[in-house]
Amino acid sequence: MDIKEKEILRELKKYRERDLKYEDGKILGSMCSKPHPLSKKIVEMFLESNLGDPGLFPGTKELEGKVIKMMGNILNNKNPFGYIISGGTEANITAMRVIKKISRKKDKDKKVNIILPKTAHFSFEKARDMMDLNYISPPLNKNYIMDVKYLKDYIEDKREKHGIDGIVAIAGCTELGTIDNILKISKIAKEHKIYIHVDAAFGGFVIPFLEERYRLENYNYEFDFSLDNVFSITIDPHKMGLAPIPAGSIVFKDHSFKKYLDVEAPYLTDTYQATLIGTRTGIGVATTWALMKLLGSEGYREIVSKCMENSYYLIRRMNEYDFEEVITPVLNIVTIKDEDPLRTSLMLRDMGWYVSICRCVDALRIIVMPHINKDHIDNFIEALSQCKRD
Repeated sequence: MDIKEKEILRELKKYRERDLKYEDGKILGSMCSKPHPLSKKIVEMFLESNLGDPGLFPGTKELEGKVIKMMGNILNNKNPFGYIISGGTEANITAMRVIKKISRKKDKDKKVNIILPKTAHFSFEKARDMMDLNYISPPLNKNYIMDVKYLKDYIEDKREKHGIDGIVAIAGCTELGTIDNILKISKIAKEHKIYIHVDAAFGGFVIPFLEERYRLENYNYEFDFSLDNVFSITIDPHKMGLAPIPAGSIVFKDHSFKKYLDVEAPYLTDTYQATLIGTRTGIGVATTWALMKLLGSEGYREIVSKCMENSYYLIRRMNEYDFEEVITPVLNIVTIKDEDPLRTSLMLRDMGWYVSICRCVDALRIIVMPHINKDHIDNFIEALSQCKRD
């Protein structure tokens, strides 16, 4: 390494040292975590791969097919189709694009109507702007999930006049970790022939590995392709899958959905391209494949159980200081009631703690990711109690 390279690296290090580090335990509002150590070796190996031109990288392309097959296995689908892409935003926009294409195939001038819960991720707002979609948002019930009775009544009352083209259901809502009753929704969708897209960006690598002792009584956790009319699922390996960013994915029920995505690309080795991002690295594919192989179901179950154990530990410590949770955790997301969550979050930030806040309820939002341990939780509760004293 010459002197100039050393100087550049020293300069870069100064910028990197200003960034927060997951291992310090003060990042409490992120759905990402420190990637598995194996990832570093894989990143270097696949650094120049480009799945935007897959004919040049046939090995990486084959690996992507294997990864999607592995995803299908945890989502109860033996014949999945899909891609490892940049993240949940791209995946959700891709699914909305398919719904729109299916709708316009029936009637090119029709407004595309999609039922979308109020707890949906902000990526769906981007999709609305890009594709001029019309969203109908049912109210939330007392469990902060979509009111299925309202949804059913709305579809039956309005279907003939307006038509419903799709339903978005959430499996691990960004704010509260809640899961829509997708079993009941699927029965309604089947009856009325409506496409369901499930956003399991966070929950996809949690729910399949959630031990029975952490499952709430009388709560429905079903969300995958075993349910009727679930045709696509967003699931992000770079969240609880421990892959490095970017590693999101969109998985479809079968290969028949590809025709709604393909755009002609005659100057590439594969003459059709389906993903929103053209040039895309194979790093997400390789790291996801490696980690799913390395950890397997038992490894992910261990990770999820640790996060759930720490989530309940956080609840116990909160209660000792008279802080109250909004709901019993469904997944490893804890919400703390707060009259002025924005003010409290800014006070915590001044103390070096980074939490986030909810839209649907006045509360702080803590995501208990694998990098969080009990010592971090104890120190956080002390800081939170100081905010209240101040």
